Formats: sequence, C-alpha cells, structure tokens
Amino acid sequence: MTIDTDTNDTLFNEDNIEGRAPANYSEDDIKSLDWREHIRLRPGMYIGKLGDGTGADDGIYVLLKEVLDNSIDEYMMGFGKRIVVDVTETTVTVRDYGRGVPLGKLVDVAARMNTGGKYDSKAFKKSVGLNGVGIKAVNALSTDFEIRSVRDGSMKTATFCCGQLVRESDIEPTEEPNGTFVQFTPDNSIFRDYHFRDEFIIPLIKNYTFLNVGLSVILNGKRFYSRNGLLDLLDENMTKDPLYPAIHLSGEDIEVAITHANQYGEEYYSFVNGQHTTQGGTHLTAFKDAVTRTVKEFYSKNFEASDIRNGIVAAVAIKVQEPVFESQTKTKLGSGSMGPDGPTVAKFVGDFIKRELDNYLHRNPNTAEAMLRKIQESERERKAMAGVTKIAREKAKKVNVHNKKLLDCTIHFNDTKGDPEVRESTSIFITEGDSAAGSITKIRDVRTQAVFALRGKPLNSYGLTKKVVYENDEFNALQAALNIEDSLDDLRYNKVIIATDADVDGMHIRLLLLTFFLQFFPDLVKRGHVYVLQTPLFRVTNTKTVKRGRSKGRDADITYCYSEDERLSAIARVGQNNAEITRFKGLGEISPDEFRGFIGPDMRLDRVNLRKDDGVNDVLEFYMGKNTMDRQNFIIDNLVIEDDTDLI
Repeated sequence: MTIDTDTNDTLFNEDNIEGRAPANYSEDDIKSLDWREHIRLRPGMYIGKLGDGTGADDGIYVLLKEVLDNSIDEYMMGFGKRIVVDVTETTVTVRDYGRGVPLGKLVDVAARMNTGGKYDSKAFKKSVGLNGVGIKAVNALSTDFEIRSVRDGSMKTATFCCGQLVRESDIEPTEEPNGTFVQFTPDNSIFRDYHFRDEFIIPLIKNYTFLNVGLSVILNGKRFYSRNGLLDLLDENMTKDPLYPAIHLSGEDIEVAITHANQYGEEYYSFVNGQHTTQGGTHLTAFKDAVTRTVKEFYSKNFEASDIRNGIVAAVAIKVQEPVFESQTKTKLGSGSMGPDGPTVAKFVGDFIKRELDNYLHRNPNTAEAMLRKIQESERERKAMAGVTKIAREKAKKVNVHNKKLLDCTIHFNDTKGDPEVRESTSIFITEGDSAAGSITKIRDVRTQAVFALRGKPLNSYGLTKKVVYENDEFNALQAALNIEDSLDDLRYNKVIIATDADVDGMHIRLLLLTFFLQFFPDLVKRGHVYVLQTPLFRVTNTKTVKRGRSKGRDADITYCYSEDERLSAIARVGQNNAEITRFKGLGEISPDEFRGFIGPDMRLDRVNLRKDDGVNDVLEFYMGKNTMDRQNFIIDNLVIEDDTDLI
C-alpha cells in the first residue's frame, strides 16, 4: 500500500481491484425490510429450496407441512381427532377441529413475526414449530391466503395477498364446530410452474397418522388412519420381509419399532414432535448407539456395531419440549432436552433403549434367536471380506486421487459446518466415459457439483454378495467416492445423479447402476438420494429466424425436447419447413454451453423411488437375473416398430 504523504490519502489498497470503478457505500445502501419483503426476497432461509413440486423437499410441500403442523399440534394437545385436507394442482385447504386461533389475534398469528401460542409451554408443550415463523412464511409466499378461526360459536376470517392484509372480517356468530381453516395458493412467480403431486403428499399424510394413533386425516376424500403407530410405518416402508416380528416399544414421549431384514445397510425413520428428521440428529445417534450397547450386553459378545446394525430397519419418534434444529426446515435435530429439568435427548433415549430392549429380548427368546442369527451371518460375511476390503480401500483411494476418476467439489453433504441449504444442493454426476464427463465438468458449479466417470459398462451385480463391491474396480471406486462404505451418515453428496446417454447402451448402464444401489445400498434410494438426469432427446432449431439474423438468444430459436410429444409440439410451433431437428444420441454430443442449462438449478431430475408395492425383487430377478430366454420372449412379444421417416 502506498500513502500520499501530502494528503494522507490511500492511493492503492491491495484489497481493491485495479481498474474497477469506486463503489459508493453510504447510509442509503443500508436497507430495512419488513417481514414480508424479507421472506419473499430470501425464501430459502425459511423453507429451504424452492422447486416446482417435482421433489419431495420442494418448497410447496414445506408450506403444506407448516400449515398441517399447527393442526397436528392441536391433536397432540388433545383437541380434534380429524383433519380435512383438500389439494388441487395449485391450492391447498386445511381444516382442523382443534381449539381454533383466539379470534382477537387471528391477523397477528398470520402476519406478525414472532407471534404465536407456542412460546407458552402450557398451551403447546411439545410442538415442532416454536419460532412463530411457519404460517407467516406460507402467507408471504402465497398470492392468496385465507385463515378462518371458529371458537365457541364465533368466527373470524382474514385474507391476504403476498402477506398483505386484504380483508379482515368482524367477529360473527356461527354454528360451525371449533377449529381453524387455512387455504393458500403459492406464488407462481416464486415457485415457477409448480404442481402439487400426490406421490409426495400421501407419504407425508401417512407419517402424520403413524405418529398420531387415533388421528384421521381425510385427503381429497380418502381417509388415512393408523392403529399400530410405528409398526404400521415399518410395514408400509419395508421392501423385504422382516426376519422376526418387529419389536415395538413405547413410553412417555418415546416410541420405537425395530426389526431386521435380509438386506444390506441400515434403514431408519426418525421423528421429533411429529417432524420427519430425514437427516437424523442427536436422537437417532443416541438410538443407534444404545441398540449396539444393549445387544452386546444381552448376548455377552463384543460384536462389531456394523454387524449388529446390518439389515436393521427401525423407527424412533420422540417428543421434546425445547427441540433445537439445525435449520428452519427442521430435518436434523441439533440438541434439546426432555423438559426444563429433564435429561438430555441422548440420555433419555439411551436409558429407554437399554431398559426396554433388554427386557423385550429376555421375554421373547424366539426374536432374540432370530436377531442373533442375522448378526452372526453379517459377521461371517464381513470377516470373509476382511482381506479384500483392506486392499480395495487402498486401490479405490489411488484410483480416485491419481487417475482423476472423481472430479470433486469443494462443499460436501456431510460437512458439519456451513449453510445447510448449500450442503443439501451438493450432487455428483455419474457419467459414462470421459466425453460426457468433460462437457459437464467445464460448466459445473465447482462448489457443489462433482463428476464421477465410469469406464465401460458396470458389472451386473444381481444375486452377488457385497464382496463384489470391493472386487470390482468401478463399484469399489464409486463406493469410495460416495463415502458410503461404513454408513450413509457419511454420504458426501445429497443427490447421486445417474447421467447416461439417451440410447440403448445408456439405458443398460442406468439399469446396471440402479441394480447396484438397490442390491447393496437400498436405503440410499429410500432416503431420496438417487436420481436420473433427464437430458434432451432432440434439439429443434427455427432456421427461419436464425437465417434472418433475428435471433434473440437460445430460447427464441432453439427448443430442447425431452420426449416425442415435445418434439412434435416444437415442430408445429416453428413450422415443418423451418424446423432443423438434431437427435442427441450421447451426452458427449451436447456442447458445454448447451449443458449449462441442463444441470443448473432447474435441471430435470427423476427421483428413484423404492416402495413396498414396487415388487423390486421380482423386477430385478426378471430383468437382471439369469432368465435369458424369458426376457428374449418378452422383447419379441412387446416389440413395436415405429415409422421414423419424419426425422430424415
């Protein structure tokens, strides 16, 4: 830094960029936003990602959940056994039969930050929403928001637009039963082209009923109800038969269900005050540790934790008076106690499992024997792989680091620090070959997007043991890149995206990768981490505007089509004589500039689901098993030859 001694002014500062015009920074640059403006400007702080409804964690489902949570809290406090929910593609209506919002505070509850009944532990002892933010976020992010409360023969209604009060009614007499009515339509300018989808709403509704035995939720006229709590949850979600009847333990403020299945990995469903903590937290960590310790002591054997928990399927739900979550979206419990003078969450869960699980195993010897057989089977397989595993780990490390099979990003999903929303945006693209990897690598976000390049077709792993994961170079390196060998808690990327060519070979590679994940890491799929990247099949160029020099950017002259219907629609729009059609056969044919739009924030992803009704074992056996003749006959019987002459 050089100082002019005559004026004592700074002529050059190493923190400034030479050649850049000076930026004024004054009182005028300091702005104060009201609560509506702040939520609409920074919605991610309140609801996580935005999205368009094609993902289970998209913002419109968070809005739905924020409204439902208030109704569930009423039920948990002993008021109202029925909640009616109606959902169209764009609008949600929720009517509960709880106590109803105090009429004089109806507008404040919907439109005044840090206002709510949950600051008073007497009114809401163990609620998931404690900050008075959720319903205000729904209001601010909706073009139409109406809230109506009925209390003891009186009713009041308030309507809003983007958080601004439009109309507030007087208190009127009514014969309606007590409760609260909320209707909202998310703002399409924020949640662009969104649609609510049953495939994400129904599991949410089911979880509410599993966690609140006796509660009825009527969704679009269909009633959801649970008699057995977490036992029903396991039955709903397990894709393989349990090895023994699920252990069901419950006490004040805690309920757990535990069993094992013939599958790899660990599968958990954890909840705090009805909130599905998809990323776990202190309660789940305490649960896993307590199960491990209790089993070791019961059998008087020093089993490895991985052997005890391999194949486990379990659910744990607790109620905490002062939960502390890592973000507003409440997907991971940070800390909390069971009450002002109660134990920590970890001690409470640990003591309960040690006492109740030990008692259960002593009283149910058949279950104890079945559990022991599964643990010993896992132990034998692990020891058989011991030598292979050590060599494979070193080999995978060398392959990923020295051969640059993995082009990593700088932020990872399993980081303990940093913005949770940024960590949730981390992804890894699994591509076939260097060509496709090169295109993605040139335009990816190096902070959050990694690339893993396959070499040729992976092995068909159906029917093989996990030993093949270590013996096969591709699977070994992929497992190491994802960091999922020991636990999914160490997963380095939130989204594992299969990005293969849109041709027969690409589809085959996609199936081989899906078989690998479904066989050895099914919970990676069940937790919603595995996706398939949609890439365009066609590019339709309007040659008329291009030739006349009237191009106004890519969108004005080029349409990328992901299906045959989209291709025909694009041709009809520009005219058959003006349409130049390009068929993309491989990702390597798509230039980096074109790829930029396909892997950005609005990229098209198909989430891979694994549900009980999918019959995945039968599907894998048929398509990936050794029944070659059956598949050949199936292809012959279902072969359709279409006329593609219009592409020429």
